[in-house]
Amino acid sequence: MAVLKKGARITGADRNKLASELKKAYDKGKSIRELADVHGRSYGFVHRVLSESGTTLRGRGGATRGKAAAKGKARAK
Repeated sequence: MAVLKKGARITGADRNKLASELKKAYDKGKSIRELADVHGRSYGFVHRVLSESGTTLRGRGGATRGKAAAKGKARAK
């Protein structure tokens, strides 16, 4: 993991290295929030770096309204 000062601008080779590290960890299953905490960065920063690096981002977890509504109806019977 790259050791970078919190809040410092990250450009050039340092940014490319960080993007590579974030992409590897994200592809192994880490969440954006976990990566942000580990690296001392904001969710938005990590999301932006992953997007810039061409990472395919996962969808949000949890039930959708359609599935949740169907479960509620099934329980009511």
